[in-house]
Amino acid sequence: MTDAGRRRDVAEVAAAVLLACAAVATAWSSYQATRWNGEQAKTSAKVNATRIDAARAAGLANAQTQIDVATFTQWVDAYAQEQSELADFYFKRFRKEFRPAMDAWIATRPLKNADAPLTPFAMPEYQLAARDEADRLDAEAEVFAAKARAYIQRSSNYVLAVVLCAVSLFFAGMSTRLTDPRLRGAIVIVGWLIFSGAVIWIATFPVSITV
Repeated sequence: MTDAGRRRDVAEVAAAVLLACAAVATAWSSYQATRWNGEQAKTSAKVNATRIDAARAAGLANAQTQIDVATFTQWVDAYAQEQSELADFYFKRFRKEFRPAMDAWIATRPLKNADAPLTPFAMPEYQLAARDEADRLDAEAEVFAAKARAYIQRSSNYVLAVVLCAVSLFFAGMSTRLTDPRLRGAIVIVGWLIFSGAVIWIATFPVSITV
């Protein structure tokens, strides 16, 4: 067999192997792109659900604050008019979460202490569980959102890997159409270089195989 014939055979074998490997890599990358797209969709659903819960908790906190402000205003009005019975009536109806802030504010002697906070709502003791829950859920939603963005990027990376593998398939297929042994060999080498780079890059990607 002549040298040209041997080179042609080597190029054909290299092209055939490249076609097979690139096809497998393309299928794997397509599968992973779909998997990560699904992970992104599920995580985005969690983001939406968590933000809805956060908005619900924030709404409850706002409603509770309005109740506290309303009862405090009525108590101040009754106290200012020296209607002790009515003032006691409102005082006993302060919410449990509001009572510690109210007690701490009264302890500052606001009528005599110029440095006292203007209202009990400025006291550090004024804490709402609903507000804390809303803040926690907002932070949790942001964590989910960050994961969703990462999953989108992973899916995009796999899609680009599909494109690179498709390019290597193109070069492998083109090489079989060429009659010049040197040009055929060069085309196959370029295809292998692109494929090798793509495979090395794919190897750095996280894998999703959850059923």
